Amino acid sequence: MSHWQDRPVLVTGATGLLGGHLCATLLDLGARVHVLMRDVVPDCFLSVSGHVHRVVQIRGDLADYRAVERAVAQYQVRTVFHLGAQAIVGIARRSPWQTFESNARGSWNLLEACRVAEHVEAIVIASSDKVYGATEDLPYRESHPLGATNPYDVSKAMTDMLARSYAVTYGLPIVTLRCGNLYGPGDLHFDRLIPEFIRARVRGETPVMRSTGQAERDFLWVGDAVDAYVLAAERAQEDGIVGEAFNVSDGRSWTVLAVAELIDELTGVSEPPRTVLGTAEADGEIPRQTLDATLARQRLGWAPSVDLAEGLERTIAWYRQWLASGDA
Repeated sequence: MSHWQDRPVLVTGATGLLGGHLCATLLDLGARVHVLMRDVVPDCFLSVSGHVHRVVQIRGDLADYRAVERAVAQYQVRTVFHLGAQAIVGIARRSPWQTFESNARGSWNLLEACRVAEHVEAIVIASSDKVYGATEDLPYRESHPLGATNPYDVSKAMTDMLARSYAVTYGLPIVTLRCGNLYGPGDLHFDRLIPEFIRARVRGETPVMRSTGQAERDFLWVGDAVDAYVLAAERAQEDGIVGEAFNVSDGRSWTVLAVAELIDELTGVSEPPRTVLGTAEADGEIPRQTLDATLARQRLGWAPSVDLAEGLERTIAWYRQWLASGDA
């Protein structure tokens, strides 16, 4: 608590799943939370939880350097969590310019604003397992080369490399975290597997699977990811942590089909999903991805606390309540 009490914090990407939960935790820890928001987003965890009224909302776009510089400087921010990005693979394929503008330009604007400020003590950057690209050498370890090829994956690899450059060249206290697929209460992006399947099953509808379901992925409880981000920020200036990138994962991969079947089991609905092949959402997806988080366990002292079955039970309970409330 003493580390975070009254600490000015900036969060980009606060309207995303991770950003909303991170803001909630930081508020509970006593931080003064500022969020850079381009748009008002009513359908996100930050809004539906009510936490949006407890943060300082700064209007601005990550692609606008002056807006980013103002957010960092005017509020004397000491800790920065950079989560802001265009995060949908299908959108990236359809609109690569928009994705690079948001993810790459937005990242160097944020890092440059932190460089010219004299009060930033910790910067935690959201990278992704996508930076490693497709490989048979699994699980991914931090020593793997960044082999991204598709637009979204490359945009995250660019963010990763920019963070490394600013840490090494300018000595900025940066830590980069590479997570797999996050899930949990309040994810209202229904083009994603878990929210779409849970909503459909709870409503008695037939969900859509946009692939064969054989792709393998890590799935990480959002609260465990928040713990990793908070730990990384607290320890960002320590040797062996500053300037480094860490995988964050529970170490187990699941096929998309297995996750869908687990949701069926937990909701008590077993009607098979409708399968649609060859859609843009399925194009460019890496077939198999899983992360080795040994380094995060050893250096950050982080460990996951919620397995997929328990996390999905909690998530389903939240959606049942939210859908029944009439706010959906």
